[in-house]
Amino acid sequence: MKFIIIGLGNFGSVLAMQLTRMGHEVIGVDGSEVKTETFKEVITQTICLDCANELAMKTLPLRECDYAVVAIGEDFGASVMTTALLKKAGVKRIVSRAIDALHQTVIETIGVDLVMQPEKESAVQLANRLVFSGIRNSFPVPSGFRIVEYQLPGRFTGLKLKEVNFIRTYGLQPITIIRNKEEKSLFAKPMQVPEATGLLSGDEVLVAGDILLLFGSDKAIADLARSDE
Repeated sequence: MKFIIIGLGNFGSVLAMQLTRMGHEVIGVDGSEVKTETFKEVITQTICLDCANELAMKTLPLRECDYAVVAIGEDFGASVMTTALLKKAGVKRIVSRAIDALHQTVIETIGVDLVMQPEKESAVQLANRLVFSGIRNSFPVPSGFRIVEYQLPGRFTGLKLKEVNFIRTYGLQPITIIRNKEEKSLFAKPMQVPEATGLLSGDEVLVAGDILLLFGSDKAIADLARSDE
């Protein structure tokens, strides 16, 4: 896929580097030449330009990208203007960062495909990781349920899924397993790419470090987490 990441601050630069490592084509854009120079070796391509300038924005391959991400942080005006220019240019999908509720309301009014508040989302994920040991990510579902990424501890290594029987033992429904697979990047460098195993069978052999997606109640997930302590 092709991404344009606008704003190479703490959030934007990490996002751009991660997408590049995953083998995607990423153009990192920032008004600071220092930042574009800093990340030019770890992002597919970096460009220094003023994204609030419509003429400058037209030099970017906006219609060819799959996603344009506005990762600008504290500069409210630049974020809104950039988002508006992307919308005007007819970009396929726009993702924009919001720093507060007012910012989110404004960019939603412009019309974007996804609004993100990374600080808020990171805080929620951290809270879940602190409360639920072994849980990497958590996705709440209405009525007290959630889907979680559970990192399997060593006690499950070598066991088949049917031997553990998560439904009967823990009241949790396994969905799939995510394992890292080594692939080559665009620059022929080895990288670890997460890959889902698909639908699970009872004969699936578990390995420590596997990420098992589970669905269940908050209580059942908390009980599983406590069993690992």
